[in-house]
Amino acid sequence: MAYQSLYRRYRPRRFAELKGQPHVVRALQGAVRDGTVAHAYLFSGPRGTGKTSTARILAKALNCEAPQDGEPDGTCPWCQAIEAGTSLDVVELDAASNRGIEDAREIIRGAALASGGRWRVYILDEVHQLTPAAASALLKTLEEPPTNVVFVLATTDPQKVLPTIRSRTQHFDFRLLAATTLAEHLREVADDAGLDVPAAAIDLAVRRGAGSARDALSALDQIVAAGGELDDDASVDEIVEALCERDTGRALVAVASAAAHGRDARPLAEDLLGALRDALLAVLAPDSVSLPDADLERVGEQGRRLGPPATVRALDLLGEALLAMREAPDPRVVLEVALVRATRPELDPSPAALLERIERLERAGRNDRPPGGPGRPPRDTPPPAPPSGDRETIGSIRQRKGAAPSPPADEPAPPPEAAAPAPSEPAGDLPSREELTLLWADEVLGRLRPRAKGLFAQGRFLRVDRAAVLALPSEALKRKADELRPEVEAELAAVVGRRVPLQLVVEGDEAPTATLPASDDEEEVVDLRDLADAPPEHEIDRLASAFPGAEVVVQNDA
Repeated sequence: MAYQSLYRRYRPRRFAELKGQPHVVRALQGAVRDGTVAHAYLFSGPRGTGKTSTARILAKALNCEAPQDGEPDGTCPWCQAIEAGTSLDVVELDAASNRGIEDAREIIRGAALASGGRWRVYILDEVHQLTPAAASALLKTLEEPPTNVVFVLATTDPQKVLPTIRSRTQHFDFRLLAATTLAEHLREVADDAGLDVPAAAIDLAVRRGAGSARDALSALDQIVAAGGELDDDASVDEIVEALCERDTGRALVAVASAAAHGRDARPLAEDLLGALRDALLAVLAPDSVSLPDADLERVGEQGRRLGPPATVRALDLLGEALLAMREAPDPRVVLEVALVRATRPELDPSPAALLERIERLERAGRNDRPPGGPGRPPRDTPPPAPPSGDRETIGSIRQRKGAAPSPPADEPAPPPEAAAPAPSEPAGDLPSREELTLLWADEVLGRLRPRAKGLFAQGRFLRVDRAAVLALPSEALKRKADELRPEVEAELAAVVGRRVPLQLVVEGDEAPTATLPASDDEEEVVDLRDLADAPPEHEIDRLASAFPGAEVVVQNDA
């Protein structure tokens, strides 16, 4: 007996075997049980979700001699004939090859003939490919067919079906299968078929299936035929990693590797577009991503590292590249240029790239700004040494209000232990902000539980003084993270080798550091001995403008 592929051997034969479509099963099974079957149905949805299989199950349920609660028994002659494809009461037509008006007239003539069974069921696959004339010819029969005729129209593109046809049918949308449902189905098939495949092969088939049961079973068939060896092309994941690291060379090498393995630029760009979409949704809406749990966590980590703004910009660049590839003499060049622009924002003149560059500069400015504020030295910075000579220049001495005056020159300086204590410095053994950021991403986050990892991965380190200050996007996240802070500090201590206290703040509302910015109430002490009479040729107005806020005092020698 010739080998039969897995998706044909394990095609659903009863409503209970249909995976991932409970809304369709509930409606059709109830209609059969209650005798309220409509005269026409429209099944739409992605490929491999069970549209044609459901139409066959409906035909068996309508013609079964002993249906049980709306389910066909599968053992009567009518069910077996429909299953074998020999029943004259079930007519399956491919509208892609029977799309003309003469084909429509043949359907109309056949529907008018008497049937030996209880129901005659017409299944028209890809009905959106019917010509307008053929669709118009079917309208009257579709609206008022003979009493024992049911039309089931299936399509992957319902928007192309004429509205007049859609209005005459009951429309059911078939959905892509969730990753967990698809993985469970593949394990059941592998166990029933006696296939010895590793768990990684099941996950790979689920990824390749992308929610389609038929595609996933075909991928599993291919893996089994290869002896269970995994042949997963990692070029797309390598390119995503390069985008996360802003590594242009790594992205171009991954494209070259994919081309060496026979992959065209356009399919590679489409797969990359899907991977970036999954990365974005894994951050914004994880429940909408159809991936196994391990892959979902990995893709979510990539999305957080890349960031939503950069991900959206990369999606835009790839979308533009796919449009440009249609007329490009070498599509690979278009893809490579898009990846260069995605990893090097300075080479991209788009507004999104400019915004990303501005944000990076602002972050760098916040991180590198001295504690005293822009243009002002920190409080603990000693005043500049006076120039050589007996007197200091105007503005060379700056003293805070309430500070102790400098001792006269003829008095000895106080001993070091009597001096005011300097502001506390960061603990000497704590890592720097840059070192802590690398350890945090490479080692600490991987040790955390999923809930803690999801909360703390959204933060960034602002500074390290007496504690490591971690900024989170919102107050709500900060409250949730505070509950898990002792657990995270323990994992951080295990990596660093000593306790590193964590201080959680809200982004944009950071707690003040130990070194406060200089006050606006500072006054400038001026040594009057530094003043000298202006030369005769200088006007008094020029002297006054040289010292803003100065008062002109006229002194009489008499």
